[in-house]
Amino acid sequence: MVTSIMTASNSEHCADVYGSPVLKRHEFLWIKDYLYKEAGIALNDSKQALVCGRLDKRLRHYGFSSYSEYFDCFGKPGFEQEASLAIDLLTTNETYFFREPKHFDFLTEHFFPVQPAGQAIRFWSAACSSGEEAYTLAMLAANFAKTQQWEIMASDISHRVLEKARRGLYPLSASEKIPVSYLKKYCLKGNGEYEGFFVVDSALRERVHFLHANLNNNLPDLGIFDVIFLRNVMIYFDMPTKQKLVGRIQRYLRTGGYLFVSHSESLSGIDAGLQVVSPSIYRKIAGK
Repeated sequence: MVTSIMTASNSEHCADVYGSPVLKRHEFLWIKDYLYKEAGIALNDSKQALVCGRLDKRLRHYGFSSYSEYFDCFGKPGFEQEASLAIDLLTTNETYFFREPKHFDFLTEHFFPVQPAGQAIRFWSAACSSGEEAYTLAMLAANFAKTQQWEIMASDISHRVLEKARRGLYPLSASEKIPVSYLKKYCLKGNGEYEGFFVVDSALRERVHFLHANLNNNLPDLGIFDVIFLRNVMIYFDMPTKQKLVGRIQRYLRTGGYLFVSHSESLSGIDAGLQVVSPSIYRKIAGK
């Protein structure tokens, strides 16, 4: 499967050199509209080749001769999960441990030290992908929280990456950004069939709860959080979708709680009752 982002900005269709079905212009426009309605993701025209690269294998799996035939199967008997899988494949899931470290520095220097001893703390990794962000938060909480009553919720639209996240099993190369002291405390090196991998310690995994959620749909009753990470999500959304998403998410944030977005993102132009603490870090103010 081709997973890199390619461009085909002016082409009417794309196909690979092995004679795979052609993605025609009207088919690309259909899946573009479908992805926007279902996941809030706005594909631009340069992503037509990406759609080919991500979905070609599914067409070949079923023996479909066109993308229209594949899209028509969504929701039909025997294909109940195919639409969800297609969204999974078209969703970028790149992440790594301690990504954008200034956010974690803020938590260790300005958040944990002022939390009252014994007071429960709740975190939400709202687009957790394969779990690295959630487990990073868990390592920090285990190390710095003044209470044992802390909880990490982690959600994603992709069933595929959530399955990986729950296992907590990663190649050794993924440990490069984890401080050595945390590796020794919270990770176990694999052997035998797991040679070349490490696993997050089970005591830590048990403190992280993964659930499937589409942030652009009605969300379950998750309770209130002290910290929400909503990083590297809104880069795929247009402004109206961002406004609705932030409005929906901030309702789960306690007054005085923190919302983190990626350094490449901003809430500029979005009215959500949040004040800027520093670039990409926002705090919920009273009355919102």
